[in-house]
Amino acid sequence: MTASVDLNADMGESFGPWPMGNDAALLEIISSANIACGFHAGDPDTMAKTVALAVKNDVGIGAHPGFLDLQGFGRRRMQVPHATLGNWVRYQLGAAQAMAATAGAKVRHLKLHGALGNMTSEDEALAKACYEAALSVDPDITIMVIAATAQQRAAEALGCRFAAEIFADRAYNDDATLVDRSKPGAVIHDPEHAAQRIVKMVSEGAILTETGNRIENRIDTICVHGDTPEAVDLARAVRDGLEAAGIAVKPFGD
Repeated sequence: MTASVDLNADMGESFGPWPMGNDAALLEIISSANIACGFHAGDPDTMAKTVALAVKNDVGIGAHPGFLDLQGFGRRRMQVPHATLGNWVRYQLGAAQAMAATAGAKVRHLKLHGALGNMTSEDEALAKACYEAALSVDPDITIMVIAATAQQRAAEALGCRFAAEIFADRAYNDDATLVDRSKPGAVIHDPEHAAQRIVKMVSEGAILTETGNRIENRIDTICVHGDTPEAVDLARAVRDGLEAAGIAVKPFGD
């Protein structure tokens, strides 16, 4: 059985006076934070506040770049040239690094957001363009990939450090991609159900799909989306379930 696993959440997604999620509460539960960099959500003040809270809670800091799409929260698919997309990734990672350095910390990992994440889980070349851009800024950064998808294949081809991620609050297709949010059951809201399925996946080292199929793969980290209304309850249930099963929660790589 896996001795330990990381628990991460997407956060820092408030914008100006508009709040999104309960980052302070989540940061008391999780071990890694994926912080929005201003393109799909977030702003400089929100980034600085979230980074400071992560440092206070000894939570690993990650950059969470997405499409330049505030209105669509980065969840609308966009066709962007690879070179431009690479620069978008560099720009956002640089912003995260600046905020982390100011707080006396370092960006440990990078995870793609929303539609960009979904598209790169299907398109290895697109994933490589994004990851190569990040690695050109920091060759030692860990890339958080959606497990068993084109993202993982891209990271393996590049030979970079990566952490394979599964989702506590999302349902899976048989190719290990996420069920589209527009479909019934795509988002899991029941904390107890989320905890049970995650403990089973981590214990068995396999992704369980909606059709009941198993996809065996390494599992390094588990995600809870911070904008899900039940995010705090989900994260707490997942952590409690893992620890009850003898699986410690701590940052990947420790």
